[in-house]
Amino acid sequence: MLGTLVNTGAVIVGGTIGLLLKKSMPQRITTIYFQAVGLFTLAIGITMVVNMKEILIVVGSMVIGGVLGEWMNLEDGADKLGNFLKNRFRIGSEKFTEGLVTAFLLFCVGAMTITGTIDEGVRGSHELLFTKSLMDFFSAMLLASAFGIGVVVSSIPLLIFQGTITLLAMWASTFFSESIINGLTSVGGILLIGLGINILEIKKLKVMNMLPALVVVVLLIWMFK
Repeated sequence: MLGTLVNTGAVIVGGTIGLLLKKSMPQRITTIYFQAVGLFTLAIGITMVVNMKEILIVVGSMVIGGVLGEWMNLEDGADKLGNFLKNRFRIGSEKFTEGLVTAFLLFCVGAMTITGTIDEGVRGSHELLFTKSLMDFFSAMLLASAFGIGVVVSSIPLLIFQGTITLLAMWASTFFSESIINGLTSVGGILLIGLGINILEIKKLKVMNMLPALVVVVLLIWMFK
């Protein structure tokens, strides 16, 4: 779990530095900064889907996951939770929920995350997660200076997500096949592209309602591959 703990700490420290930078930014700098973050998110998403395999399964996962998320109304639930946390802890960030979701997907959905946590669980090697921690440190700084405290709070689901995979890998490493890793990476990339579109205000997409696709793609690959 050392790699995951270091990764969590890197997000907290990087995000905190980003919050300090945010306070000194004038409005016009903040605007161009959001545009840069939006393009950055799009670029990361595109790199994750470039080598997409099992296209039918990925499309099916997005459709089924989207329908499930819409049925559960995750978007509205996340907004209510975000508003509750903002009121409870007197958080002034208007983009709390968007920052939390964007950061979580960026930090937790990708080949390096899955491979690194499995490597830690199976072989006790922390090298990949240490490398990821350095990358996430700078990403958290960038995102927090744009979105605010939600990026720092994303360290909590990051710790839970990566910690769970590490523990699972200790006794079920064969479950996380290359196909499952590719499927998670592809779906995660599509969701990041959707977030990039939201950040750039091209069109408002209900990305939160599509999050169940991350679970659906694992189940479909496990069933049919």
